[in-house]
Amino acid sequence: MRVSLGRRFGWLWGAYAVSALGTRLAFNALPLIAIDVLAAGPAEVSVLAAAGAAVGAAVALPLGPWAERRRKRPVMITMDLLRCAALLSVPAGYALGLLTFPQLLLVSVLVAAADITFGAAAGACLKALVRPEDLLTANARFEATSWTTIVLGLPLGGVAIGLFGPVVTVLADAGSYLLSAAGLRAIGGGEPRPAPAPVAPPRARDLFEGWRHLLAHPVLRPLFLNTVLVNALIMAVEPLLAVLLLRRLGLAPWQYGLAFAVPCLGGLIGSRIAGRAVARFGRHRVLLVAGSLRACWPVGLAFVGPGTGGLVLVTAVEFALITCLGVFNPVLATHRLEEVAPDHMTRVLTAWSVTAKAAVAALTALWGLLAVLVGLRQAIALAGLLLLVTPLLLPRRPAAPRLPDAAPQGAGRAG
Repeated sequence: MRVSLGRRFGWLWGAYAVSALGTRLAFNALPLIAIDVLAAGPAEVSVLAAAGAAVGAAVALPLGPWAERRRKRPVMITMDLLRCAALLSVPAGYALGLLTFPQLLLVSVLVAAADITFGAAAGACLKALVRPEDLLTANARFEATSWTTIVLGLPLGGVAIGLFGPVVTVLADAGSYLLSAAGLRAIGGGEPRPAPAPVAPPRARDLFEGWRHLLAHPVLRPLFLNTVLVNALIMAVEPLLAVLLLRRLGLAPWQYGLAFAVPCLGGLIGSRIAGRAVARFGRHRVLLVAGSLRACWPVGLAFVGPGTGGLVLVTAVEFALITCLGVFNPVLATHRLEEVAPDHMTRVLTAWSVTAKAAVAALTALWGLLAVLVGLRQAIALAGLLLLVTPLLLPRRPAAPRLPDAAPQGAGRAG
């Protein structure tokens, strides 16, 4: 039976869905604009992809303590409006003939910083909107929505870019953030005001408090280290895999897209069974098993061959990987929300996200160098072998029971 999480959660869910779909529609639009409109070369495109995310993560760092001491929905609305304005500057600059590469880089930085801050505030907002026993259900719905927007948005975005160009998809992405802000505004209801912000400027200790809390937490520390390393190793081989499949093995672009779109259905399956698995086997066992299984599959990508067999192998490996992620991710997100105290939530989630983005950028650059030195397949195989040992970082014992947080004002299930 489907659980109702109330009207207010519905607005939050809808806001997430529309902005996620806009992001998928405009996937890789900024690099394409740099190439097609500004005639950027490989070095400039790489800088746009890597430096934008890395600098954005650095910019987001001081925003964690700032957002911690403010109501979360206004912070989220502000970040949506910031992303909308930044992205709207791209079609405006294009229409006026004033678009430049530094502008694209600035837009990339602002969007990356706003993404991190929005996500950190959204975790605290979700925890205030639903009852503790409904957190897993809510996170599973977000996970399912994420994979659905990938399945639908990437092909539609590709068609839209082909018909209208990447500037139009950036315009659609900007509009999605405006709709998201409107949805967040419609949530309504009261939100407890955090403790007043200090008059003094933030100290260095405030900026790093999220990491201090994570690394001192006996349950979250292994999950944090495991998740950051696993995700970075998975993402580091994506560019290498694209070169292997498209250039070395001669797959057509539609085949490449199919090999990564169809497996996203596994994310829907995984998110649907996550709650049932936890109810039957317990959260710790699900985290341990799903977290271990998600590390087992990528090594198979090193053995991909040409033709239909290679296409089937890639699709099967990605399907198994994404299914495990679909189970693991919402359970992890719920566990993290329950383990972190409300007065540390935004800083902890900011630290987690900043670390994840920095790790992906660093390992992507490192694995690109490894591919040059040892070869594509060898670099992909090395990432797969390292993933096989990452389950050792997962917590071996279940977390000790903790007292529930006091119910926030305005929280609970709506009718």
